[in-house]
Amino acid sequence: MNLLETIRKISFFNSLDEEEIGLISSISTVSKYESNSILFYESDTKNHLLFLVEGLIKIYKYDKFGNEIFLYHIYKNSMISELSSLKSTEIYCFSNAEFIEDSVILSVNFEKLHEHFLSKNILLTELMEVLLDKTHQLQCIVNRELVFDATAKVAFMLKNDLEMFNKLKRQEVSFMLHIQPETLSRVLKRLSRDNIISIENGDVLINDEESLISIFKGVGV
Repeated sequence: MNLLETIRKISFFNSLDEEEIGLISSISTVSKYESNSILFYESDTKNHLLFLVEGLIKIYKYDKFGNEIFLYHIYKNSMISELSSLKSTEIYCFSNAEFIEDSVILSVNFEKLHEHFLSKNILLTELMEVLLDKTHQLQCIVNRELVFDATAKVAFMLKNDLEMFNKLKRQEVSFMLHIQPETLSRVLKRLSRDNIISIENGDVLINDEESLISIFKGVGV
């Protein structure tokens, strides 16, 4: 897969014509990373806008005791970078990013992107949409950590990230949601008993999506 094909796999650039795609390719590079490698650490600064073309990334921070605090996953065809300003060419990293799978990253020179596109109102709407999505994601993290009880945390993840829930081991899910494995087990049994979910061969299936949503709906969302 060449650079032009890689850029076309990112929906952020879908509105561009062939000439504009070519210009993006002239200010971009593609890199491959192995699973468990680090993309960046908290407080790093970058001058490129980063996109995940293929793979999976875990975003996390550490608390004052050195405990890892999971924040969220980034999936393919997504922008990784978090912008705090369109005026600065430096992009500040607010957290740590680790690859969970072998991955492909597209790096776009942010200064050149601003010069040739954003300053001309090209890709500006797409960038605002991505940043608004990230703001909503932050709101979800606040709810998960400060508002939701254990049942709401589990219900929210089942509704919004069922594939990842079933992909991970139960202990890993407990770690992500910051609840005890025994608590997760009790919640799943309760939801199953109420016929909101069913569990087949270890995978969770949603039987009653409306009831699942009602568990966390209105609780900080």
